Amino acid sequence: MTQQATTVTNIPGPPPLGGRVRIAFLGPFGTFTEQAVWQIAPAGAELIPAASAPQALEAVRNGVADRAVVPIENSIEGGVNATIDTLSRGEDLHIVAEMIVPVRFVLAALPGTRLDDVRSVGTHPHAWAQCRRWAETNLPEVVHVPTTSTAAAAELLGSFASEEAERPFDAVLCNAPSVERYGLVPLVSDVADNPGAVTRFIMAARSGNVPPATGADKTTIQVSLPSDEAGALLMMLEQFSVRGVNLSRIESRPAGDGLGHYAFSIDIAGHVREERVQAALVGLHRTCPKVQFLGSYPRVDGIRAEIQRGTKDSDFVEARNWVESIARFGA
Repeated sequence: MTQQATTVTNIPGPPPLGGRVRIAFLGPFGTFTEQAVWQIAPAGAELIPAASAPQALEAVRNGVADRAVVPIENSIEGGVNATIDTLSRGEDLHIVAEMIVPVRFVLAALPGTRLDDVRSVGTHPHAWAQCRRWAETNLPEVVHVPTTSTAAAAELLGSFASEEAERPFDAVLCNAPSVERYGLVPLVSDVADNPGAVTRFIMAARSGNVPPATGADKTTIQVSLPSDEAGALLMMLEQFSVRGVNLSRIESRPAGDGLGHYAFSIDIAGHVREERVQAALVGLHRTCPKVQFLGSYPRVDGIRAEIQRGTKDSDFVEARNWVESIARFGA
């Protein structure tokens, strides 16, 4: 089952392989990820629920889907490691858009369950992290049972409505649409330790045309550092600072080839078609063993990068022309 988007949009990235765009997402239906999908999906899109973020991304790599929408960052827990790692390993995928969804949880259960009956709660680990203090205060004996998504917990519990089998947990933490969809009833609404929490989602596609620069963009890259050079991290950061390039996110991830070897997942405030961003990438490529481009795309918040003196495109062009004129004269 899919729903229709309220407006038709031009979905970024390469053309779909079939007659309509197919979008894999962290399912099942009813997740926060599905809410993110419909912020950008065109009318008539086919939604393909996946059991995990890596499975959604792999669906694009193997041609089952044209796009994947998955969470990448939470304002409370930080980066979603499964997404970051899957993006950077395997056939190239590029981020073509980002979405932000406010996170509001409901503690829900099967009809007839009372709050006093709740001894275990099923939900995604990131959701539990955002409600842990509330649970410790209001349900001090409760045990968390991890699930692949908040909606997956609701779907699983709802499937036990008419069965005698022992339920996997007594209640779930999910969003409001999942409560009704899977036949549950709310026990407590607006459960959260941080009411302003949001989750950032990205839409990934096969590598292809980069969305045009808007002046309010992000570029995502992954950078590996040389493991045997003192000051390698400082050297990497200097490639950005000397060119006036700001970073909106930087996270270390194990490189996978031994303890002490790390790569850095980085969001740059800017677009790959901007001179200052290109200059920073050139510097990284010269000094780091591996630099992986993962996409340039519009910022969902529309915030424009602050361009420092001497770092406008025209400044780089003028400086390059000056050096070329000197080189011609010298020849």
